[in-house]
Amino acid sequence: MKLGAFSISLSVKNLNESKAFYEKLGFSVFGGGMQQQYLIMKNGNALIGLFHGMFEGNMLTFNPGWDENAATVANFDDVRDIQKSLKKDGVSLISETDENTRGPGNIVLKDPDGNIILIDQHI
Repeated sequence: MKLGAFSISLSVKNLNESKAFYEKLGFSVFGGGMQQQYLIMKNGNALIGLFHGMFEGNMLTFNPGWDENAATVANFDDVRDIQKSLKKDGVSLISETDENTRGPGNIVLKDPDGNIILIDQHI
């Protein structure tokens, strides 16, 4: 299963403080913006999303169709195919995407320890 680019999405209390902290670890802003209340930060191949007031807790995030530079990759598994495969394997989904659509879509699930996983396709 090709899940695409991986990042951790962190729910932060103070976007400015979190930005400054991760900059000290060598991360720089790659996407998002202070006005939108989120930043995507990058250090080499490592991606961290900092989100203020958008969700509770932290999430593992995968982006089918993208590499770590948000560039489209030629061969990837569509989120709908991933969804079908997970459901076939008995994985419960918190939210699903309409299997009769194309393009962007997302699914949400939890691992056995309650960690949230977002599979978020943008293309």
